[in-house]
Amino acid sequence: MANPEWPVLTIGDLLQDELMQMLPNPKPFDGYVEKLVRVISTALIHFQRNRYSVLAAHANAVLSLCLYPSELRLVADGHEVARHVRSFERHQTFYDFTHNIGVIGRKPGALRNGAPFSQMPEPLLRLQRHLLKQSVGDRVMADVLGVIPLHGLDAVLVAAELEDLPFSQAGGALLFHLLSKR
Repeated sequence: MANPEWPVLTIGDLLQDELMQMLPNPKPFDGYVEKLVRVISTALIHFQRNRYSVLAAHANAVLSLCLYPSELRLVADGHEVARHVRSFERHQTFYDFTHNIGVIGRKPGALRNGAPFSQMPEPLLRLQRHLLKQSVGDRVMADVLGVIPLHGLDAVLVAAELEDLPFSQAGGALLFHLLSKR
């Protein structure tokens, strides 16, 4: 399509010329609304009648909540400590089980009835069902989850999926040995 002012040039030609003269956009706009929120003793915040988990270390603290259209970010001392998909429904609780790993180091019994741990990935749930049949299963599972911050969730999931790994107290040590070789 020809340009009305310069019939020799098309609109596409003029656009290409203008694009070369434009300055690059250095950083996309980071638009969010910020609020201060108090983390309750169960390591949850309340926002729009929903509850979202936070690292247990931040229980009873005041955090900065950055509200984006599709997600929530919680910031403490300039560092992001939690991120959740934003929900516009009401009366729901959103957990990230990794937020409570520090708690189960002190209270491994929380694995049995703790709501955050019911939402773990399937390989970890399978391992948990197997381990909780044993007398030391709570402690071994707490130790397995305790290595997630060191080795990462993906590495622990791969180790947990090993079918022939005899998970007992010795099996936990074998898992840690496998992870240390990575």
